[in-house]
Amino acid sequence: MLNSKIKTVDDYINGYSGISKEILNKIRITIQNAAPEAIATIQYAIPTFVLNGALVHFAAFKNHIGFYALPTGNLKFQKEISKYKTGKGSIQFPLDEPIPYSLITKIVKYRVKENLAKPKNKKTK
Repeated sequence: MLNSKIKTVDDYINGYSGISKEILNKIRITIQNAAPEAIATIQYAIPTFVLNGALVHFAAFKNHIGFYALPTGNLKFQKEISKYKTGKGSIQFPLDEPIPYSLITKIVKYRVKENLAKPKNKKTK
């Protein structure tokens, strides 16, 4: 659902219905709980949480939810994500299987520590 009218995470999630919308909302809440200081925004036309740089992105597709923990998140949790289809920085959670919210929490908390350890991002938007 790439749409130039999408300006907020709410806009993005409200563009879906049913199970996809429910899962997107729950993923957003899971990320917010794991990284309360992070800011929700839209980057690359998908929901993104930022804290001293991008933490994670997520998006809905026909048969899965894409979760993007950047390469380092995937590398750190290789064993835990091995049952899912993955790319360099992406994980596909099938819609017909339970979403691993506790794993999402672990990945987000790892990414928070990682981002807070790097020098502050001087760019402002």
